[in-house]
Amino acid sequence: MEHIGWLSLVPPIVALTLVILTRKVFISLGIAILIGAFIAYEGIMQAFAGIFQTVVSFFVSFETLDQPSFAGVIESMAENGVSINDWELYIMLFLVFLGIVASLITFSGGGQAFSHWAEKRITTRKGSLFLPFVLGLVIFIDDYFNALTVGNTSRPLTDRYRVSRAKLSYIVDSTSAPICVIAPMSSWGAYIIGIFASIFAANQIIEFSPLQAFIYTIPINFYALIALIFIILVIVFNIDVGAMKKHEDRAKKENQLTDPTKGEVPGSLSADLAMANGRVSQLFIPILVLVIATIGMMLYTGAQGASSDGLDVTILTVMEYTDIGLSLLIGSVIGLAVTIGMTVMARPKKSDFGKAVMAGIQSMLPAVGILVLAWTTIEMIGLLGTGNYLASLIDQSIHPGFLPVLLFLVAAFSGLATGTSWGTFGMLLPIAAQIAVVVEPTMLIPMLAAVLAGSIFGDHISPISDTTILSAAGSGAHHMDHVITQLPYAILTAVLATIAFFILGFLGAVVAWIVVGILLAVTVFILQRISKKETATS
Repeated sequence: MEHIGWLSLVPPIVALTLVILTRKVFISLGIAILIGAFIAYEGIMQAFAGIFQTVVSFFVSFETLDQPSFAGVIESMAENGVSINDWELYIMLFLVFLGIVASLITFSGGGQAFSHWAEKRITTRKGSLFLPFVLGLVIFIDDYFNALTVGNTSRPLTDRYRVSRAKLSYIVDSTSAPICVIAPMSSWGAYIIGIFASIFAANQIIEFSPLQAFIYTIPINFYALIALIFIILVIVFNIDVGAMKKHEDRAKKENQLTDPTKGEVPGSLSADLAMANGRVSQLFIPILVLVIATIGMMLYTGAQGASSDGLDVTILTVMEYTDIGLSLLIGSVIGLAVTIGMTVMARPKKSDFGKAVMAGIQSMLPAVGILVLAWTTIEMIGLLGTGNYLASLIDQSIHPGFLPVLLFLVAAFSGLATGTSWGTFGMLLPIAAQIAVVVEPTMLIPMLAAVLAGSIFGDHISPISDTTILSAAGSGAHHMDHVITQLPYAILTAVLATIAFFILGFLGAVVAWIVVGILLAVTVFILQRISKKETATS
C-alpha cells in the first residue's frame, strides 16, 4: 500500500480544524486542497494544474496525467477525447433538479397542503419528528436518495411544528447511512457484499457466503443500530444538548428554524410566494413518481449490467450492478417533468414561476459547491495515501480481543479524514480479513462489522462527507450547523459502540448488548437532567 507517512494526514487535519474553528467551509476546504496539492505535486504550477485536472474530471472523463500541467491536461483531452462523466456530474444535476422539484412543490402550495393534511393525522411535535425517521427506514435503497427525499418530504410538517432544520437534518443523516449499511437489498449492501466476495475468494474463506457474512454483521454493527435506537430515544424523551438545544429553543420560541445571524439558507422560497389552494397531490405525486422512476431505473440498469457480465439477474446482482448516478438523474428528470406539469396546470404567474425555479436552483448551489470542494479534497487525500497510512498502523501482533475496537477506531478516523464510508470500506475490509485469517479466524465477522460501523461514524462527523452535505441540503439546514449540532449525538453513539466492540472482542455479542442497554438508559437519564437544568436557567 502506497502512502507518504504522517504528511498524508496534514490536509484532512487542516480541513477539519479550519472548518470547526471558522465554520467557513469553502475557505477551509480550499486551503486544505492547496496544501494537499503542494504536497502531492512538484512545484506551484503543477499543483494548480493538478487541482484543475481533478475538478475538470468531475464533469468529463479523460486520460489524466500523473504529472499534470495546464497545457498537458488540455492536450490530453484533445488527443484522447473526453466523455461525459457518469457519476459526479449526474449527482450534481440530480441535486439541482431535486432543488427545483422541492421549490415548485412549495410554490404550488403542495407543501402547505401536506402540512394541513398531516396535521390532522400527526397531532404532536414528536409525531412530526418520527415522520422523517420512519420515511428514512422505508427508503433504504440508497443514502443519497434517502437524505434528499426524506428531508424535502418531511420539511413542511416539521416546519409547522417549529422543528429546527438542524434537528431535522440530524434525524435524516442518522437514519440514512445506518439503515443502508444494514440492508442487504440497498446499494450499500450490494457494494459491501461485492467486497466480501472478492475478499473471501482471495483468502479462500469458505465457511460462509458473502451474503451470509453480511447478515451476520448486522446484529453487531453497533454504531448503526445504536444510532437508530438513539434517534427514537432523542425524540421520545426530547433530548436536546449542546448547540442543538439553542437551535431548538430558537425554533420553538421565535419560530426561527435556522440561525438568523446567517440569513436564510440560499434559495429558500418565500412563504408568501406560494400559491393558495394547494393540493396534497401536488406533493405526493411528484415525490411518488420520483421514487418509482428512480427505483425502476436502478432495477433496470442493474439488470442490464448483471446480464451483460453473464450473471444471473437476481436482486443482489441487480443492486450490485445498478448505475446509481444515472438512475438518480433520470428519476429526477421524470419527477421534475411531472412537477412542472402539475404546477403549470395551477396557472401561476410566469414571473412567480420563474422565481420559484431560480430559488430551487439557488437552494442547491451551495451544496454543489461544497461537494465539488469535498470531492477535490478527497482526491488529494487519495493521492497522498491517507487511508493506506491509517490502515498500516494496525499491527497483526495485537491480541485478537482488541482487534474489533481498534478497527472501529481506525475506520472512524479514516472516514472522518477522507469523508467517505465506501472508500474506507474498500481500504480496511480487506486488511481486516487478512489479519483475521492470520491471527484469529473466529474474529472475522466482528472485525468486518467494526470496519463498517467505524466508517459510518467517521462519515457522520466529517464536514467533507457527501452524505453530511446532502442531509443538510435536503433538510434546508446550514451545512456547518448540521455538523456541529449532530456532533454530540454521534460521539455519544460512538462511545457506546466503542465499549460494545471492546466487550465483543472478549465476552461476545450478548454481553455487549446487555451493557449497551444499561448504558443507554443511564445516558438518557443524565441527558434529560442536563436538558432540564439548561431549560430552567434559560
